[in-house]
Amino acid sequence: MMTINANTKIAAILKQRPEALEAIISLSPKFNKLRNPLLRKLMASRTSISMASKVGGCTVDDFFEKLGPLGFEAGLSPIVEEEKSEPAPPFMQTISEKSVVELDVRPIIESGKDPLNIITKRIKELKNGEVLKLVNSFEPVPLIQILSKQGFDYYVEPVNENLVNTYFHKTHDHKTPGTIKNHTGEGWQEIMIKFENHLATVDVRHLEMPLPMITILDALDKLPAGYALFVYHKRIPVFLLPELAERKFDHRIKEISDGEVHLLIFRP
Repeated sequence: MMTINANTKIAAILKQRPEALEAIISLSPKFNKLRNPLLRKLMASRTSISMASKVGGCTVDDFFEKLGPLGFEAGLSPIVEEEKSEPAPPFMQTISEKSVVELDVRPIIESGKDPLNIITKRIKELKNGEVLKLVNSFEPVPLIQILSKQGFDYYVEPVNENLVNTYFHKTHDHKTPGTIKNHTGEGWQEIMIKFENHLATVDVRHLEMPLPMITILDALDKLPAGYALFVYHKRIPVFLLPELAERKFDHRIKEISDGEVHLLIFRP
């Protein structure tokens, strides 16, 4: 019997009972992406029951009810994040219509594609003082986590059950994904020599986003102690870099040509 609450990560539930996957998916069509092993590995480790319920349009109690027959018990005092009506941040009170760049990702998601590459492009193109208005059918919790770490302010505006606007604000002193320190070329040869006989390799050039990032993180989870990971990539993976730092990995990047980038990822 495992005791769970609103803050329990989906990964912990699936580790305890892999068959809980189907129970969770049955709660909302938006959870179907969890069937993809790589997507599941990335998302489940970052998402709590509370966060998932917001994305899926269900409640924390719905999770408890579905998972109960599988041997999960709701804590006596589950830590449920209370919904608070917070005032809009300062940037929402000063933006003009001209400074808002709108991106509706609902058609992209409905077509079965992942919108991350398009979102990344729009984010990098934002000028100082501009705001990206992301139109979606749910709150993009993982994206908010990533961009918040990179210094972006945000504001979530639920319009109705199937429409959520999320605003991301860039100011002159914020780091955009393209300006993250990436150690390009610094000490590349020295690192290659150090791991000469302890090097694992992965090629993600043929994969569409977000699979390159997910594949790399999966390879790092399986990386033997004392080994480095050599990655063949099409571009500098700007959203991967803060994730590497959070997992306490160091890295080096070598730009070979347009459409050809090599990475070395290792423990300091």
